[in-house]
Amino acid sequence: MADVEVKVPAMGESISEGTISRWFKKEGEAIKADEALFEIETDKVTQEIYAPVGGVVKKLQKAQGANAAVGETVAVIDSSATASATPAEKPAAPTAPAPASKTQPMAETLPPAAKKLATEKGIDTSTIAGSGKHGQVTKGDVIGAISDAAAKGDSVQQKPAAPAAAQPARVITMAAGERETIQPMSRLRRAIADRLVSAQQTAAILTTFNEVDMKPAMDLRTKHNEDFQKKYGVKIGFMSLFTKAVVSALKEVPAINAEIRGTDIVYKNYYDIGVAVGGPRGLVVPIVRSADQLNFSEIEIEISRLAARVKEGSITLPEMEGGTFTISNGGIYGSMMSTPILNPPQSGILGMHNIVKRAVVVSEGGSDKIEIRPMMYIALSYDHRIVDGKEAVTFLVKVKQAIEDPVRLLLGV
Repeated sequence: MADVEVKVPAMGESISEGTISRWFKKEGEAIKADEALFEIETDKVTQEIYAPVGGVVKKLQKAQGANAAVGETVAVIDSSATASATPAEKPAAPTAPAPASKTQPMAETLPPAAKKLATEKGIDTSTIAGSGKHGQVTKGDVIGAISDAAAKGDSVQQKPAAPAAAQPARVITMAAGERETIQPMSRLRRAIADRLVSAQQTAAILTTFNEVDMKPAMDLRTKHNEDFQKKYGVKIGFMSLFTKAVVSALKEVPAINAEIRGTDIVYKNYYDIGVAVGGPRGLVVPIVRSADQLNFSEIEIEISRLAARVKEGSITLPEMEGGTFTISNGGIYGSMMSTPILNPPQSGILGMHNIVKRAVVVSEGGSDKIEIRPMMYIALSYDHRIVDGKEAVTFLVKVKQAIEDPVRLLLGV
């Protein structure tokens, strides 16, 4: 017998423990090397932990939902054993022949989240090139396959809806205690809550607003998007324009790219821009490093990569640490206006909102006229301990000018 201990790996200097949020295997089940064994959730990131060797899961030393310290043994794998019949390998009881399926059997190493999504959407995973460890097909790969199928006009297999049947009217009654559902907060949600409260209590947060005419940016995208996508494999998004506009404005107003450290103000001469992305476990902020040194296509590619990792749950702590400024786009959810909260220790955060057609006064050729334009409200929340009102307004004006005249970004004016 060759027992191999599985321990909680190090996940960042500030993380000492996590919560076992899910076991993918049970005691007595077979497991392959590099197959997902369990999922651990920390204050900042959730990630799957893979088996170091193949064999049979001999013992699970922590229950699902229990905390485990970094370096603590949570499972034991017998690498010399072979399961005689794991639940997945036991022959099924005789049943009537099932209708033929268009999908192929999925690989055993497919993560459960990816397998569930592929099954729901009727995706043949044998045709997907996996981007995970040792070629494993991840949830992000399945999402990409669904997007590709939609782009090509292919239909994705869906289960036919059962025909609606007439149902007699019924009276719904609820037993005592069923009016509420109590669920413990996840570690990530607790961490988010603590950080938001801390930001409100420690920083002097103010918000200033402006509005942007999005027509020039939308015209630019309409004109060049097809060629841009053919060359770089991504579409022209507003986020790359706003990232470039933010970097340009930060160079004009360096206080917004600074932070308070003790009794000192630290001015950053680099521009690591955080982009807020909604994932299955909440809002996280991966970082686009050295955004001032990237062109539009490089920013779009990096944002797409980070967003996919957030949505599949594989984003890592180093990818979210050390940002100097944050952009949050509430517009994708339909938000018209909001006051974003700072992401400490940063001193500024830009909130983008939805684009709404409105009647505005346009000045052209020395005369004014009313036109219907696609308008967006933008909001800058800032730490008034470092940034004064004039600097905040100047920053937003610079962003507005860059978006309404994108050529300024190319000329650096």
